[in-house]
Amino acid sequence: MAMAMALALVMALALVMALGDVMTRYPITPVAKPRMTRRDKWAQRPCVLRYREFCDLVRLHGIDLGETVSVVFWLPMPKSWSEKRKQEMNGKPHQQKPDVDNCTKALLDAVFGDDSHVWQIRAEKRWSYEGGIEV
Repeated sequence: MAMAMALALVMALALVMALGDVMTRYPITPVAKPRMTRRDKWAQRPCVLRYREFCDLVRLHGIDLGETVSVVFWLPMPKSWSEKRKQEMNGKPHQQKPDVDNCTKALLDAVFGDDSHVWQIRAEKRWSYEGGIEV
């Protein structure tokens, strides 16, 4: 009897912990963090403008991250793909540029000024009809 109660308690605790990990999807197309130069303070390179717009959107949506981060970057499929190919690739891993570490770096830098307190990161990239970030 005690064993059954202990097992039920462990299962209930696991359910509460699983429900606490609900992820929210934000309609922000992920971008990689570009390599910044001094010139970028006044020059308007397209990659830097996209990154700055991304940072503004992340702050506007109020994305909140803790010490451990779990994130899925949903990258939009090219318009040139056929509908059949889009259906095949929807939700599959994205194995092209931008690199997942650069997308993660862009998100962390947009949310935190100093992200040294983050000690665990789990990140993945997937294809989607529309871009988004799920945390």
